[in-house]
Amino acid sequence: MLTENAIIEKLKTIYDPEIPVNIYDLGLIYQVQVIGGQVYLLMTLTTATCPAAAFLPEEVRQTLEELQDVAAVHLDVVYEPAWTQDRMSAEAKKILGFG
Repeated sequence: MLTENAIIEKLKTIYDPEIPVNIYDLGLIYQVQVIGGQVYLLMTLTTATCPAAAFLPEEVRQTLEELQDVAAVHLDVVYEPAWTQDRMSAEAKKILGFG
């Protein structure tokens, strides 16, 4: 059975190309919802002009589609609320020297 925790663990394998932290701990994932085999995500990027905007959302989609029982990934990139360093996990802040 597909779970939110399985999605989160898979998201933690995806890294921002410019920052050595996975996108989940970086705080780029705002919402994860699983309904049956459907995965719904709200994510953001560090800035609206982030160079990764051209490929990171598609990488997320493709990576999650590798999971057994994922029928579809519905991903929306949003910029409100804006990403800030406060969204990072304690581990991410430690890796980046913020805390």
